[in-house]
Amino acid sequence: MKTIFINCSPKKKFCASSYFLFLERLFAGGQKVTEKLRTPADGDRILEQLQGAQAVVFGVPLYVDGVPSHVLRFMERMEAFCRESDLHLSIYVISNNGFIEGKQNEPLMQIFENFCARAGLSWGGGVGIGGGVMLNVTRILFVVQFALLLLNIVLSAANTGNFFPESAWINFGENAALLLFFNLGVLFYLCRMSFFLRKGTCSGKKYTRILVPSFVFILFADIFFIIISVFEGGIFRGWLARKAPENS
Repeated sequence: MKTIFINCSPKKKFCASSYFLFLERLFAGGQKVTEKLRTPADGDRILEQLQGAQAVVFGVPLYVDGVPSHVLRFMERMEAFCRESDLHLSIYVISNNGFIEGKQNEPLMQIFENFCARAGLSWGGGVGIGGGVMLNVTRILFVVQFALLLLNIVLSAANTGNFFPESAWINFGENAALLLFFNLGVLFYLCRMSFFLRKGTCSGKKYTRILVPSFVFILFADIFFIIISVFEGGIFRGWLARKAPENS
């Protein structure tokens, strides 16, 4: 079975969609092909990959309660291509948003479900994920924790000859367990979807979120987006953006 995983995020790297597709790939079986959809040229390559495939998994960020415009244009091309080539693929979706509730992804799921009905494809269902940005940060934090563990091991070995500093391992284990807990809902539903993906049947639409209380999520989300706004222009864009020279 050939499954195509399409990362539809317009971001070049470190996007939440790539993280969730990576997790789904771990659970999925058969031949797995990963593609990135950002430009029309990417669309040409992906359409060629559809030949011989049985399923397609879209990893899509929620934009204004819907599908990003470049993805919508690709879906129009894909509809025509599948009709001309007489393809009958099963379509699955992993959608994420920056809000706390995964249910916010419902309009996007409906768009893909309608797309399948119009294109003559099989709707396989999907997983809608809330707090996608924060969940994406957890994988970075895990790498940081692992790097700190290695540093502590090196320092301990150099100073005492002990390659297994107990306190460092305990600290890493506690932090890793906490990050894993935040992702439990996502891991469960992606694993569940992979079961239906292997069978080629519909998994239905399921919604989950990062497992933190809403008031904690809102506090950290506000802090995070303020920092992002400062470093990338954002609310201070008029102050920080490069100014065009004035004509005299």
